Amino acid sequence: MNLQNRHAELPGKPARQAPRRRPSGGGRLLLAPVLVALILTALLAVSSSAVEPTPRPGPEDRCPVCGMFVHKYPNWVSLIVFSDGTQVFFDGPKDLLRYYHELPKYTPDKTTEDIATIYVTDYYTTQLIDAREALFIVGSDVMGPMGKELVPVEGEEAAASFRQDHRGDRVLTFEDVELSELTSLQ
Repeated sequence: MNLQNRHAELPGKPARQAPRRRPSGGGRLLLAPVLVALILTALLAVSSSAVEPTPRPGPEDRCPVCGMFVHKYPNWVSLIVFSDGTQVFFDGPKDLLRYYHELPKYTPDKTTEDIATIYVTDYYTTQLIDAREALFIVGSDVMGPMGKELVPVEGEEAAASFRQDHRGDRVLTFEDVELSELTSLQ
């Protein structure tokens, strides 16, 4: 008898076949990681197409309003990102908002509709936050790189705390800040 073939025919008995194994679903299990990889690739492609700010200005980045080197003032960095990916850094929210209100003066080939995002640095966290969602405190004892400044914070609680600690006069939203308000901060 052949030992390699256990199921060989025995005398007087029909040949036995090796037992069949049921499919284990292994094929389906192999598809799951492939699908997950495809989904992750698609999500990364979508998220990488979103306009992300450069975390910090380079040593040559100058504020287009006052000409100061922006990297020297990391706690005040403000930033406009245009939909074409162009980024413009500022040494503080005051100059960012002046630029925004006088965009044709500084960048005649762009309009406010070309702006993808606007960031300011939160006073407490020193992280970039959406300027359109920020609150700006006017008239405090905190000075920016160019003197009197609009101090950006995130949320009502932070604004109340800041006003209590630094004697801020008023709290403004992005939409509340008019060009006349900025000239009063000179």
